[in-house]
Amino acid sequence: MLFTYGNVLAFAVIGTLLIFGALFAGSLLRPSVPSLEKNSTYECGEVPTGSAWMNFNIRFYVTALVFVVFDVEVVFMFPVARVFVQDWVAKGQGLLAFTEVLVFVAILAVGFVYAWAKGDLNWVKKIAEEIKQSS
Repeated sequence: MLFTYGNVLAFAVIGTLLIFGALFAGSLLRPSVPSLEKNSTYECGEVPTGSAWMNFNIRFYVTALVFVVFDVEVVFMFPVARVFVQDWVAKGQGLLAFTEVLVFVAILAVGFVYAWAKGDLNWVKKIAEEIKQSS
């Protein structure tokens, strides 16, 4: 039993040595010519302006989250469709399986409608109108 842990320890030590060895070899081989331009922040070829510490708009996060939810839905639909045709219809359980898939899509659709109705999918929110309504 200790031999098994010895193998894990040996792999961990060898892996750590390889990582630090590669970093050390890279530091010896790469050129090092620092300059003010190389040490500046890189922003897609543009000259950086302002501070790097700025507020990130939450709309980017919400849009990405909605995309991931529906992307995962599509990923789950392909294997279900394949099994649906091959197994469930052949066994006579096609209607039950189809109903389960429709319930899954309906739950996601309710979430999508909620995000849409709340205005989270609008790229430019009308903040001025919301401030007027709340006061």
